[in-house]
Amino acid sequence: MTNRKFALAGLFAATALAGVSPASAQSGGDVAGEIAALRAQVQALEARLAEMEARAAAEAAAPPAAPAPAQAAAAPPAPPAAPAPSWRGAPQFTAPGGWSFKPRGRLQFDVGHVESPAGVVDPGLGFANRVRRARLGVDGTVPGGFGYRFEVDVAGGSVEFTDAYLSYQASPNLGFTLGQHNAFESLERVTSANFTSFMERAAFTTAFGFERRVGLSATYSRGPLIAEAGVFTDDIAALADNNRGSGLGDENESIGVDARLVYAPKLGETQLHFGGSAHWRDQTGLAESNVTTRYRQRPFLRTTNVRFIGTPPLRVTQETHYGLETALIRGPFHAAGEIHWLDAETLAGAEHGFFGGYAEVGYFLTGETRGYRNGRFDRTRVARPLGSDGGFGALQVNLRYDHLDLNGGAGAMGGRQNAFLASLIWIPQDYVRFMLNYGHLRYDDATLLGAGGRRDYSVNVLGARAQVDF
Repeated sequence: MTNRKFALAGLFAATALAGVSPASAQSGGDVAGEIAALRAQVQALEARLAEMEARAAAEAAAPPAAPAPAQAAAAPPAPPAAPAPSWRGAPQFTAPGGWSFKPRGRLQFDVGHVESPAGVVDPGLGFANRVRRARLGVDGTVPGGFGYRFEVDVAGGSVEFTDAYLSYQASPNLGFTLGQHNAFESLERVTSANFTSFMERAAFTTAFGFERRVGLSATYSRGPLIAEAGVFTDDIAALADNNRGSGLGDENESIGVDARLVYAPKLGETQLHFGGSAHWRDQTGLAESNVTTRYRQRPFLRTTNVRFIGTPPLRVTQETHYGLETALIRGPFHAAGEIHWLDAETLAGAEHGFFGGYAEVGYFLTGETRGYRNGRFDRTRVARPLGSDGGFGALQVNLRYDHLDLNGGAGAMGGRQNAFLASLIWIPQDYVRFMLNYGHLRYDDATLLGAGGRRDYSVNVLGARAQVDF
C-alpha cells in the first residue's frame, strides 16, 4: 500500500470512529445515509491531502532562502578629502613631507610727465606711459629643507629672468641660496618694489648698477641680528653665450663679494634698523675686452630714457663700495635713510669716487604701520580694506630728499642731481596700490646741455602707478 493509501485509510478510520455511533449501526435504514456521508468526507479528505502534497512539492522545488546576516558588513572608510589650498595673495598648495607650491606675480603700469628744460628738445621727454613690471613665477618648498623660486619679467617686450634660485634651510638660523638673487647691496635694493614708498628706488641704486646676479650666498639670523654674505658673478643675461659682444657670455669672468650686517631691535612699539654693507667686484676681463661701464641716472621716472647726468664710458676693472643704512617705525610714522660710496678703478689706473644717499619720512593718515620683516620693509596690512564695513583702505604720505653725485674727478665728470620728492599712496587692500609722485630735480654740471650751453637747471616730474601683486 502506498503512503497516500495509508494516509487515506488512517483519516477514514479516524473519521468513521468519530462519526458512527452504536445506535445508528442497529438501524438498517440509517446505514445507507451514513455510508453516503462517509464517502463525501473521504472525497473532501482526498482533496485536502492533494492540496498538502502540492504545497510540499512547491516548497521543495524553491531555492533555500539565504540566512539573514546577524549584522550588515561595515562599509569601507571613505578616503580622506584632499586638503584645500591656503590663501596668501594666491593659492598655496601643500602636501605632507614638506612640499608646497605657490604662483606669484605682479603688474605695474606707470604714466608720467618729465619737463623739458629750456633748450633741450628730446622726444623722450614730456608725457609717456609704460608697463613698468609684468612678472610671473612660482615658488615653494621641497622635502629636506629645500626651496625654490623662478620668476620672469616680460615688461620690456622680451623675457628677462629676475629671481631664479634654489635655497636650503640648514637650521632655523642658517640658510643658503644658489642662483640669481639680490646681492645685499642696500635697504632700498633688498626691499621689494611692491613695498617701496616711491615709484622708483633711490638714485644711487640704479646709477651704481645694483642688480640681481648669479651666486652663492648665506644668511644667518638670530634675534635682531641678520648677517648676509655671498659670492656673485654676473646676471643671467650677461653670462649667456648669445653673441652680445666680446667679453660677454662665456667670456665673462667677472666676480664679486657682497656682505650686509643688520641689527634690528624692537624697543616697545618702536622698530629700529641699523645696517651696513660692503662690496668688491673684479671685472678686469670685461675691461680688457673693451666692455665699458657708465654711471648715470634718469630724472626719477622710468617713463623716459633721457639722462641729464652720467659719466662717459669707463673701462672699469674693479669696484669697491660700501654703505650705511638706518630706519625707524613707530605706529603710522616711519623714517629711513642711507648713504653709499663707490670707488671705481679703470684699466688706465685712474680712480674715481662717487656718492649717493637719501632721507625720507612717511605717515599713514589712516593709522596703519609700515610693514617690516627680516631686515627689510615688507607689506603693509590694511586695517579697513575698501568694501569691508565701509572701509576706505590705507592712505600714506611720504617726503624724500635724494642726492646723487657722479662727479668722479678728471675723465669722469657726470654731474649732480638733487631731488625733492613727495608721494601719496592709496592701498585699498593688501595686494593693490595706487601711487602719485611729484619731484623737483635740480641739476649741477649736467651732461645734457640746456639753452645757451647751460649745465645748471631744474626739472619737474609727475608720475602715477597702478599696481597689483599676488
